[in-house]
Amino acid sequence: MANRRIDDSRIGIRRVQTLIDYISRVAGYNLWMVAIELCLIGLVVYWVVDFLEGTRGERLFRGVIFILVAGVLILNLLVERLAFLRLEYLYKRFLIAVLIIAVAAFQPEIRRVLMRIGRPRFWSRSSQQLSRTIEELIAAVTDLGSARIGAIIVIERRVALGEFIETGRRIDAQVSAELLKTLFYPGTPLHDMAVIVRGDRIIAAGVQLPLAEAGTVGGFELGSRHRAAIGITAGSDATCVVVSEETGVVSISQDGKLARNVDETELRRHLSEAIV
Repeated sequence: MANRRIDDSRIGIRRVQTLIDYISRVAGYNLWMVAIELCLIGLVVYWVVDFLEGTRGERLFRGVIFILVAGVLILNLLVERLAFLRLEYLYKRFLIAVLIIAVAAFQPEIRRVLMRIGRPRFWSRSSQQLSRTIEELIAAVTDLGSARIGAIIVIERRVALGEFIETGRRIDAQVSAELLKTLFYPGTPLHDMAVIVRGDRIIAAGVQLPLAEAGTVGGFELGSRHRAAIGITAGSDATCVVVSEETGVVSISQDGKLARNVDETELRRHLSEAIV
């Protein structure tokens, strides 16, 4: 019994000493530098999460952060307290392994960032460029509606649509009314699917989109294009423009909701918000 009390006392003393050592180390820190470093780390994490919001990469990033924090804490505890030599070997290479895994896992997102940085408009996109793109889209939609040619145009925003782009044919051409009308002209190979626009570029055509469940909006029976518009906007922040083949009516879909019979003024407003 006496030996147990002595052991308990020693353990208690060691714990107190450890706490005192920790407080002493913290007291020796430059608090301003610590605050600046924490703010910078917080800003980087916030920027990454904001950029990946709503994408496959967001879930991966949260998982990587959890594994990284848990792994560092556990390995650090085992290595420093229990002196496991093999674990120490792994611990020293843990961050390198995480970095390699992250590069492989986030390859689409990293490529997207590099592509955006490499384009001049990442630094400066003139209002003239934006206006021209919007007017070309409006002209195409107006002409398609007048001719009752069905069309579905997806405007990609922050959430990358790479997985859907891969289902179609890559175009990578500047947005123009003539090209859009040609792509949707009946009989052309790509006319029955969607076109994806990123900024002032037509990225892909003939793109297969996920379909929302069949239903009605304001008494209107949803066709396949309208269901596809709702499906893509329900799972991303994209804006989708639909031209009805039967009526020529223009619809806009955002956040999984569909607005029918959109006039030119409203269409311009939606496109101005989407193309930035």
